[in-house]
Amino acid sequence: MVSVHTSPVEQPGTGDAGGMNVYVLELSRQLAQRGVEVEVFTRRTSSEQPPLVTAADGVTVRHVPAGPYEGLGKDDLPGQLCAFTAGMLRTGARRTEGHYDLVHSHYWLSGQVGWLAADRWDVPLVHSMHTMAKVKNAHLASGDAPEPTGRVIGEEQVVAAADRLVANTPAERDELVQLYGADPARVAVVPPGVDLATFSPDGGRAAARARLGLPPEAELLLFVGRLQPLKAPDVLVEAVALLLREQPQRRSRLRVLVLGGPSGSGTAHPHALSDLVRARGLADVVQVRPPEPRDRLAEHYRAADVVVVPSHNESFGLVALEAQACATPVVAAAVGGLRTAVADGESGVLVDSHDPGAWARALRDLLDDPARRAALGRRAAQRAQGFGWDRTAEATLELYRGALAARRAGER
Repeated sequence: MVSVHTSPVEQPGTGDAGGMNVYVLELSRQLAQRGVEVEVFTRRTSSEQPPLVTAADGVTVRHVPAGPYEGLGKDDLPGQLCAFTAGMLRTGARRTEGHYDLVHSHYWLSGQVGWLAADRWDVPLVHSMHTMAKVKNAHLASGDAPEPTGRVIGEEQVVAAADRLVANTPAERDELVQLYGADPARVAVVPPGVDLATFSPDGGRAAARARLGLPPEAELLLFVGRLQPLKAPDVLVEAVALLLREQPQRRSRLRVLVLGGPSGSGTAHPHALSDLVRARGLADVVQVRPPEPRDRLAEHYRAADVVVVPSHNESFGLVALEAQACATPVVAAAVGGLRTAVADGESGVLVDSHDPGAWARALRDLLDDPARRAALGRRAAQRAQGFGWDRTAEATLELYRGALAARRAGER
């Protein structure tokens, strides 16, 4: 596995750590349980990181020195790909010929590295985009900077070079084919999964609130994710401001928790969301807190009445899936993979707009109807059962077998 810009053992929710971290780690664990030895190559970002970390039985994470440990953002990393590739190939050179069977790269930076490594080792390259520049640029948040041309070109090169491409949803498969000219025969749809042991109803809302020390009678809205324009936490704050303007009597019981840290373009103004909360007079309603570890995060999902995912684009939206696994309904934007992750009217509500007024109405309607929330929550938990990581791993392993068989047959 190649995950250049973020280590799978880092805490998701701030900086560059997010759903991709969860994806790489959980997939690697599941593959290892099926007899696949996995090495994950990622860039070293701290002098305190050891060169090797055993993330699970059969899963080794290698932190590769490439540029200064601190102070480099994701946009600075194209200049370090040569150094990273050299470190990765140096590791391979210490192995016997044919040690690695396949390279699976994640995100376009990793695809550039994986392309060279797979070529050197004469093995198939499988690539997961996770996000795509052309798609992000078509759904930019107001004031957000577009992805650079260099990334677009880099993605096109990786799509052309890969033996197989992994798409999270049928919509992503279509985007790869239509926007990047991918060969449809080399694109497989493999939905991500959710850890159903950690993310589960487990005692319900009242017990979770008691364990977290949250008010038992509050109306609790939860946002989980990195704080950047793409994730649109500002839409939630503006919607809450409108909701309370129309229903001031609701203020005493409404609470909004935001779990996340600055990321991407959001690092330029790390206090922007807190400033917006104060500007709208919501400091007594909205709390911005750091990300939580997995077990505590699951408790927050269980404690919430509604989990809110207003992103401008998501390749899938693991937060929405984790929340549903905890029997909590989701109100999400009708974009990208969220259309697959959330069944509109069955496990949650999709909002086909980023207008705060539309979000205020959707949240109000759900908060005002406890019976509907409960029914959505029950169906949400049932829906999540179809998205275990075991299914993702089995489908990915079948994809690997196909890529290896094609390579042996001389197709590429």
